[in-house]
Parts: sequence; C-alpha cells; structure tokens
Amino acid sequence: MSRKGLMRFLIAAAVSATALFGSMSVSAAETTQDTLTVAMGSDATSIDPVAVCNVYSSNIMAQIYDTLIDVAEDGTVTPRLAESYEVSDDGLTYTFKIRQGVKFHNGDELKASDVAYSLKRAQASAAVAHIFGDIDPDSFEVPDDYTVSFKLQQQNTGFIAGLANTGASIVPEAVVEAEGDNFGSNPIGTGPFKFVSWTKNDTIELERNDDYFGEKPALSKITFRIITEATNRAIELESGGVDMAFDISTNDISRVEDNSNLQLIRKVDNQTTFLAFNCEKEPWNNPDVRQAISYALDTTAICNAVWRGVGAPAAGPIAPNVKYHDNDLTPHEYNVEKAKELLAAAGIQEGQKLVISTNERQERIDMATIIQSQLKEVGIDVEIEVLEWGALLDKADRREQDAIMVGWTCQTADPDMAVYAVFHSQTNGQVGNNYANFSSEKVDELLEKGRSMPDSEDREAVYKELQEEIAAEAPWVFLNNGEVVVGAKANMKGFEPTAYGYHPLYNIYFE
Repeated sequence: MSRKGLMRFLIAAAVSATALFGSMSVSAAETTQDTLTVAMGSDATSIDPVAVCNVYSSNIMAQIYDTLIDVAEDGTVTPRLAESYEVSDDGLTYTFKIRQGVKFHNGDELKASDVAYSLKRAQASAAVAHIFGDIDPDSFEVPDDYTVSFKLQQQNTGFIAGLANTGASIVPEAVVEAEGDNFGSNPIGTGPFKFVSWTKNDTIELERNDDYFGEKPALSKITFRIITEATNRAIELESGGVDMAFDISTNDISRVEDNSNLQLIRKVDNQTTFLAFNCEKEPWNNPDVRQAISYALDTTAICNAVWRGVGAPAAGPIAPNVKYHDNDLTPHEYNVEKAKELLAAAGIQEGQKLVISTNERQERIDMATIIQSQLKEVGIDVEIEVLEWGALLDKADRREQDAIMVGWTCQTADPDMAVYAVFHSQTNGQVGNNYANFSSEKVDELLEKGRSMPDSEDREAVYKELQEEIAAEAPWVFLNNGEVVVGAKANMKGFEPTAYGYHPLYNIYFE
C-alpha cells in the first residue's frame, strides 16, 4: 500500500473506531447481567492461535487475543494493535506502528518483538501456513519497541485480510517459549477477556481483562459449555442453563422462535459443507469415480430435507457471499444412470464400501444417512462413522479416511482462504487442511495466480476458471452453504455474528 493507502487506513481508523472500541459502550453498571454462558457443539482443540484452524477453537481465541488489524466483511481495514501500517509500492514490504502501553494478561507490555515472534510462528505453522506462508521469516526488522517490518516472498492480495484472522493473534514471546506446547491450554493474550480454566469436553472459563486498552466489556465472565447434542443445547437455553447457544439445529429453530423469552439470530456465513474423498486412496483417486458419486447424489433434495431453508444447496467451493463466487455454477446434476455408467467403466463392483467419517453435528449425520440410502441405488455400501470433533480431525490429519464430511469456512474477507488451504497440493498429506489429499498442477497454478493478482476482472476470471476446474475434478461433493443460527435470551443485546464462523462476544450486554 502506498502512502495514499496509509491515509485511507488512518481515515478508516478515525471514522470506524466503533468497529472495535466504540461498540463496547455499555458499562458493567448498565447491564442487568454481567455473566454469559454459551453452549458450543464441540470443544476447542487448542487455544494456541497457530496450532489449529477451526471455528470452535477460534471462538475462544477471538475473546482472548488481539490482531494487528480488523478487516470488515466489505474489506474495510480498521486498527487494533496497530496504529498504522504501510505497504511498499511493490506490495512486498509491510511496516506496522504498534500501539503503545498495551499489556498482556500477565502485565508485560506488548512490544514489536512479540509481533515479529507471533507472525514468524504463524508462517512456520502447518495449521495456518496457507494464510501466512508467504512471509519471509528472515526479513523481520524491529528498529524500536513499537515498529516492525517484514517482507513477503511474493505478492499476496489476500494477505492483509489474513492479518485479521485469529491465526495472526499476537502472543507474548517469553511466555510461549517458557510454556512450549502447554501454551495452547494456558493461553495469554492482550484481548478483552483472560483465560481462567479449561475442563476438556466440558467448560472453558474466561474473565474480563480490566486492564484492556480498549473499551471494557460489560461482561465480567464468559463460560463456554460443551454440549454436543443439539436438542440438549436448545433445552438448556429454554431452561436458563445457558444464555446463548451456537448451532441451533433445524429441528429446534421453531421452539426458539416461538418462545417469547428467547430470540433467534441468523446470518448467512462463508461456510461450505462438503463430502471430501481421499483422492490418494483407491478407488477414490479416480476422478470418474468421484464424478459418479456426485451424479448419484441429489444434493438439492438432501439439503432441503435436512436444512429446511437454512442456507442453500452448494454449487462450488466458494460460498455465495464470498468475493468471486461463480454465480453460473449450479448444484451437480443428479443422474443415477450416468453414475452407474461411470462406475461400471471404472470397474467398480456392486457392494463397493465407502466409509463416511463425520462429527456429532446432527445435520451432518442426517445428510450422511440420506447419502447412504442414495448411494445404495448405485451399488455403493456406505458405513457412517461418527466421531468426536477432535478425534475426527486427528483421523483426517492422518489421512486415514475414505471420505470426510465437514465444513470449511472462509475466515477472511478474501476468497484465497476459501480455496488455497483445502485444494493446493502443498496443503495435502499431514501439513494442512487439504483433507481430500487432492493434487492438481492446473489447480495449483490457478491458486497461485489468483492470490498474486490485484483485485480486478482478470483476477475474478482466474477464480471462475478455478471453480470450474475443481468442479470437474470433483474432490468434494458440495452439499450446503451455511448460516449462523444462534439462540439467545431475548434481552441479550450487542451480539453481531460474523460470516467467518467465530464471533466477538465482548460487546454483549443484557437489558
């Protein structure tokens, strides 16, 4: 970014301060309740920002840590830990001026050296390297306690948006070095809430950071309760056991809407739910077999039966409200006879087994059950394996699955994250989120070209071609584009869900 870009940032900082600070305008004295209990469907797997990349963990991280900047869904950049930044004319060198007087939760002052350390960790981490891997780790310069600069190894248009992702959260170097792997279960940040305790698969407790550099939250405490069964989350919400529940199921929407003591909050998000084949495992390494499965599935009927108006049937890897979504794509054609022809030509015998692994989310189990029935018609015998979230990710990391049904959320304002992390060959094996173990020179070329181009019609054309190529290779069966569906007490205010799958809770108060 040129100095003109810097000026745009400073203007945005001046007029949009409410994005982070001004919106926290309700004091503890003005809220009728200063504690919040939230039901989540799965536990975090780590609270170290570079150890994992999933929405359950990020929902905790978003309360504990700060990033250098925030990037709104429309791409507007506003300050957080950075007061200002500049990007060189060649788009490679980034320089940040860091806010002075910010304290970590242990009382130590944030320094530019902590920023450099945090971003170096992100660059080296398999979990978030798809966002930060272009950083040159040897390029960092810290001329004083409040200035840090570094270079990218190549231009990356989506990089600035990535700096608002929880993977770019700033951590204290001395504490991380002392704690080692334990930091992920005993984290320290600069954010509006401090970590208190974590009982695995049960509760995570946070308390207000009274030394926070921005506006103080009205809430003094947040407790996350892990309640895997969706109906139990709704029951706990009705009974007052929780104040807020994530992932209200389609079966429970009406019971929340019809309860005058509750409210239902919905927002279209950036998630695509999909069935990913293990593309290095026979017979799923054959794209004709993968296409046959796509032909055999009536994904529109599946989504209508399971989601009942929540979200929409998916047609491609980039969700509809993400930049450069291809509006010309439609859900895959349903053609049982074509599926049978392709399977026969590939030598697939009646009774071919396919194990679909997924987590406890009821909608995914229901989709897998319908898929099991539909694939029976073309001679594929499906076994459904339901695993706890962490166990499912462990299996996927080992690439032991036949196929996995999960969701992927574009957690930045740029489409690069929607696709690079899950389709580039560098992120398959055990080094990233390419759970399909998918590899294609053509797809790699388009991904690399797309992330290096400035926003333009030419860049949009690259992403259009990319989406068409992925659809042709069929590493995924695209199932559903999602919505945030949250239930809460009727008097809860200040909650603004994001499209990124994790949500700030520090603006919440109760009337």
